[in-house]
Amino acid sequence: MPGIAVIGLQWGDEAKGKIVDILTDQSDVVVRYQGGANAGHTVVFGGEQYKLSLIPSGIFRYDVQSVIAGGVVIDPEALFKEIDSLTARGVRIDKNLMISDRAHLIFPWHKIEDRILDNVNGHEAIGTTMRGIGPCYQDKVSRSLAIRVGDMFKSEFKYRIEYITGMKNRRFDGLVCNLDKSMHLEGLDAELDAKHIIDEYTVYAERMRPYVCDTTNYLLDAVDMDKRILFEGAQGSLLDIDHGTFPFVTSSNSSGVGISSGSGVPPQFIKKILGVVKAYSTRVGGGPFPTEQDNEIGKLIRTRGKEYGTVTKRPRRCGWFDAVAVRYAARLGGVDTISLMLLDVLSGFDILRICTSYNINGRVFDHFPSQTEDLRLAIPNYETLPGWEEDISNVQIYEDLPSNAKYYIQRISELVGKKVEIISVGPDREKTIYINS
Repeated sequence: MPGIAVIGLQWGDEAKGKIVDILTDQSDVVVRYQGGANAGHTVVFGGEQYKLSLIPSGIFRYDVQSVIAGGVVIDPEALFKEIDSLTARGVRIDKNLMISDRAHLIFPWHKIEDRILDNVNGHEAIGTTMRGIGPCYQDKVSRSLAIRVGDMFKSEFKYRIEYITGMKNRRFDGLVCNLDKSMHLEGLDAELDAKHIIDEYTVYAERMRPYVCDTTNYLLDAVDMDKRILFEGAQGSLLDIDHGTFPFVTSSNSSGVGISSGSGVPPQFIKKILGVVKAYSTRVGGGPFPTEQDNEIGKLIRTRGKEYGTVTKRPRRCGWFDAVAVRYAARLGGVDTISLMLLDVLSGFDILRICTSYNINGRVFDHFPSQTEDLRLAIPNYETLPGWEEDISNVQIYEDLPSNAKYYIQRISELVGKKVEIISVGPDREKTIYINS
């Protein structure tokens, strides 16, 4: 099977890293194809926990090629901080990592823009991580002020930096003047120093040089050679820039539709798409969340599930499983089967609820609204299911799960319309249950 993709079907943080880590054993290549250092995957490997942001989860197996493809935006500072942290813990990184020369670079001005624009929004906070991801994608699309990894090795790189810093400094002057006077954003009155940025990124370029190549050509060759390629999604489908809960989304195509555009591999070579979901729902930042439980139930889920951001440490909003949202994301991404994560977190609840439809302005909707304001008005219609008391964290086969747990899994499968193939009952690899076809 040449290509398998792992994508999240909720608002991110679905524990995709564990599934990618497991599937890496069956892969020759692991590809990260979109997003930036705003994503976070937690992987437990060799009894130790690792937190990844840019580096593909395949990096722990030296015989597997890890690829950061052209659809990713790269902050060199974050990249090398991650590489240094991994190598300090004994992870070998050299020829097993490739970085696309087409990937776009994040610069200090992108992080400044993130801070300014988040404060001039005037509405509910989108939830940006302030890592410059959105402004970098903005420059990528507008083209004239964008710089790609391959540009660092060109003779005109210095002049590009000088030109862009001049443009950005003038823009910042205008933006800062329009800030609410009650807002004081430290450091925004300082101009970008072109020489300092040139010197800094020249050092980054030399460190990055051994990893940089045309990853699109490499991946197309890998397809021709029938290599097993695993595509590692970041964030979740409901955060997709085009198909998510806009504007409370990320800045890339984080659903299944972004796999080919971000990696350069045509869709016909991706033979299986595995959708990852939690047994409940979470969300970070602003935006509508119909099944949110801003109460003791939500707090209990957050505590049991350790629901804090891998990258930001922000507490996640928690709620019941939303089958309407997941069914939409599964259809959008062309999902074949589902991996249901963190089922053990729900042990001990007397009852569980699954959202099966929405009530919006007196009408029942069984599909996910395209407009965010409609979703904000949605009142979830719940199906109530019996919970289970048993600790399931040591269960190894499906048949040994409590009957109520199996019924909960079955209802999710029926409501989403996809077979549940994998169940996770803990963060370690061995705490994984596979359901036979």
